[in-house]
Amino acid sequence: MAMDPAALRAYLAAAQSAGQTPGIAQPDETAATEFAAMVNNAVASTGDALRTAETMTAQAATGQAELVDVVTAVAAAEVQLETVMAIRDEVVRAYNDILKMPI
Repeated sequence: MAMDPAALRAYLAAAQSAGQTPGIAQPDETAATEFAAMVNNAVASTGDALRTAETMTAQAATGQAELVDVVTAVAAAEVQLETVMAIRDEVVRAYNDILKMPI
């Protein structure tokens, strides 16, 4: 199954960001802003992919789009949605782990 280029770019950006800060980085406002922007971009990109898939499905129903294009759009949207959900799950898991840490 082919990966969506936007999802790959998001993974690459996250990996590069993680690799640029050796050791334990001190939290700063810039990093939080960059992370928030990355999450917002991923969610917006996923929303766009879902809208594209819906549009392609509607066009296929009226005979204006090929079935191959519809399947490709739906698969790309599914991959992006699964990626965002996996990242969300990891963030929630990390937050819960932090809450369990003794002070």
